[in-house]
Amino acid sequence: MQDKVFIGRQPIVDRQQKIIGYELLFRRDSAATDAAFNDNMLATSKVLVNTLSNMGAKWLLGDKLAFINASTSVLMSDFLELLPTNRAVLEILESTRPTPELLARCRNLRTQGYRLALDDFELTPESAPLLEVANFVKLDIQQLNGGGKLEANVRMLAKHPVKLIAEKVETRQEHNLCEKLGFSYYQGYYFAHPETLSAKVINPAYAIVLELLNKVRKNAEIKDIEVSFKRDVALSFKLLRYINSVGFGLSCEIQSIRHALAILGYQQLYRWLTLLLVTAGEGSTPPALMKTAVTRGRLTELLAQDMLESADRDNLFIVGVFSLLDAMLGMPMDQILDNLFLPEQISDALLHRQGIYGPFLELTEACEGDDLSRIEMLASSLQLDPLAVNQAHLAALTWVETLGI
Repeated sequence: MQDKVFIGRQPIVDRQQKIIGYELLFRRDSAATDAAFNDNMLATSKVLVNTLSNMGAKWLLGDKLAFINASTSVLMSDFLELLPTNRAVLEILESTRPTPELLARCRNLRTQGYRLALDDFELTPESAPLLEVANFVKLDIQQLNGGGKLEANVRMLAKHPVKLIAEKVETRQEHNLCEKLGFSYYQGYYFAHPETLSAKVINPAYAIVLELLNKVRKNAEIKDIEVSFKRDVALSFKLLRYINSVGFGLSCEIQSIRHALAILGYQQLYRWLTLLLVTAGEGSTPPALMKTAVTRGRLTELLAQDMLESADRDNLFIVGVFSLLDAMLGMPMDQILDNLFLPEQISDALLHRQGIYGPFLELTEACEGDDLSRIEMLASSLQLDPLAVNQAHLAALTWVETLGI
């Protein structure tokens, strides 16, 4: 199912008004100004999956920090550990009770490298224990301004090793006051209103995500898990975007589904699939288009079975499947590839039908039509016998039928 996702993004600036990060907020549509979710877990999960898989962290954040609201249930879940430690700042909501279990979890997150912010904080005997795990404290100056309340909170917080962020700064006078009080960072309408970003996405089918979760839980062989990924274009697309995304911290580029699964590991894969399930759709794309895409992937792979190495054949599967992403997402291929970070040889094939993989994709596409002379010409250029091409096409169609798509 094709859909659109929206994320609100409001800058946080330093004393020189340079942007150091963005607060990311779920939006139900392009005109919305709030989340419209009563369930913090669902709202945060939406933000996480859209940031990691649909939007692309580089587009959303550049080299900035991502401040993301985290309720108690979110803080205690494993979903958070999908986020890059060098980018994520987890905003602990003002309603959070600092139980021993929660404080222990926060200390563990700090040890892993995550930063924590206390949102809409007001210093009280009950909230004070949270200061021992915080990097940032956000003060709502509209709520605290007047009667010396803001000044008193700043004075008491100065005794702790935290950076103060002034929230809801709306006028020059308020900014000047916060500067005088010693705030390090600022957020509010005086600097910028939240902007809403959108992207078209395709959502993987529930059935395949559940099937994968069961396989991972049973420690199935990687080759068996790979088969399930090959049944759903959306899953393959999201997996490669996630693992090649800017915050993941890999020193090498991941070029195949099998390589991605081996690098990611079963525990991280299970967390990612669990999070993905929260926002999965009933169908990833129209069935006919899905079948065509998967057939393309298999045929492109089979055409090179006697010519190229295993790694190249894996790449050819991706080339064939992803060649229909522009139709699935309803956007130009070059825009899709901007956020996908695929190897140059795959991009050349998808954009220009060039490079080592381009001719194989051209032949695969020709096999879908009835121009026999073109099929023969392209087959000849690859030194393939037209009969062998026909047999590969039949094998690809048969393979796709066995997948139950």
